[in-house]
Amino acid sequence: MKKTTLTNLTVGEKATVVSVNGKNAITKRLMEMGVVPGVSVRVIKSAPFGDPLEIRVRGYHLAMRKSEADAIVVQSSKFKVQSSESEAKS
Repeated sequence: MKKTTLTNLTVGEKATVVSVNGKNAITKRLMEMGVVPGVSVRVIKSAPFGDPLEIRVRGYHLAMRKSEADAIVVQSSKFKVQSSESEAKS
């Protein structure tokens, strides 16, 4: 398992949040929304240039800018999940 930022994950890849870097209002808001160390995240979609990025965290989908995702250090499990139609409807 290697540490990287959320931006570097591929679509479908799962990881665990290691840290959320920064002291601004955006990073504080991300943490309030459940992006905290120890939580599992999965990349759902990425726009053509990687901005914005959609992740699944704590049972809901969250879209964020690439600059915000760069502040989130994760530990990749190199486990890729295939998207299912039932999840796409939720």
